[in-house]
Amino acid sequence: MGPLQGIRIVELAGIGPGPMACMLLADLGATVLRIDRTEAADLGVKRPAKYNLLLRNRQCAMLDLKQPTAVEQVLELVENADVLIEGFRPGVAERLGLGPEICLARNARLVYGRMTGWGQTGPLAHAAGHDVNYLALTGALNAIGRKDQAPSIPLALAGDMGGGALYLVMGVLAALLEARGSGQGQVVDAAIVDGAASLATSFYGLHAAGLWDERRGTNILDTGAPFYEVYECQDGGWISVGPIEARFYAQLLQKLDLDAAALGDQHDRGAWAQAKVQIAQRFKSRTRQQWCDLLEGSDVCFAPVLSFAEAPQHAHMKARGTFVEVEGVVQPAPAPRFSRTVPAMPRAPQERPDADLAAIAAEWRTARR
Repeated sequence: MGPLQGIRIVELAGIGPGPMACMLLADLGATVLRIDRTEAADLGVKRPAKYNLLLRNRQCAMLDLKQPTAVEQVLELVENADVLIEGFRPGVAERLGLGPEICLARNARLVYGRMTGWGQTGPLAHAAGHDVNYLALTGALNAIGRKDQAPSIPLALAGDMGGGALYLVMGVLAALLEARGSGQGQVVDAAIVDGAASLATSFYGLHAAGLWDERRGTNILDTGAPFYEVYECQDGGWISVGPIEARFYAQLLQKLDLDAAALGDQHDRGAWAQAKVQIAQRFKSRTRQQWCDLLEGSDVCFAPVLSFAEAPQHAHMKARGTFVEVEGVVQPAPAPRFSRTVPAMPRAPQERPDADLAAIAAEWRTARR
């Protein structure tokens, strides 16, 4: 089920963006076989398998890729796979005997996806790093945070997952489409620094136009403006507002019973600090639920700030089925939505790797014919 049904992918185990990319492809119907290490690796945040949600929707086998027989098993799968995805440092796959040259020699149509932080080339290519480092180098981290404060480290969404996993998936799908016509596979070099920089394209445009102040917390979209902020409520809960457009901002002030003239022009940066004080005082006068009752569903661009525990219980999320429960674990459903090739309900991550590689290789060989 799903639009990628029939696509076969070999995943050489990694952390973060690689598994996320494979989860996304598996969620949409691709058959993904994960080849994991035989010994525990000091990688990522440790947790029980059922909660490692990025590993859902696929079979898993354990191989020691330092052994030639194990490498040959992977190459047998590669012969009839559509995609291989690896997240090693540059050169590691080659040293194992599973680099692009060898794999493409076994299967000329193979799309070989490579996921790294710094990329396959460049002075930092072989250095260790994590999401915060990649965001730092792209300029994105410097732009995130409040006025007169240090840069704020975000969740690994803009780097690992956005700039990494999503760009790898886009590259893999584009290469698969091209291979249908050409009959030739290729290497997709997905680097988090490249993807994160690409995500910041709009902001680089604002900077080039002189419309972005390098000082954090002084711009419309970085907590500088009173109309694009989060505010604390009477009960300690928080709400968000983002009425950038004049008509939406006017509606917000009307619902807050605030005098627009007294607050000053919406885009007068000199008036922002005082306007933010007055808006903050008003939001502090009621509970979060009271503000939801008044503002939610209107055009003031409003939403409560929900926790991971609260978000799946929100009426809108429930109505859309944005979250599902799999074997007692609440988690995001596959996205995006499809009208005809609807993805199946996710399967829980395997507790114990037990894939029969010989049987899978034979099945893939038969399907390729």
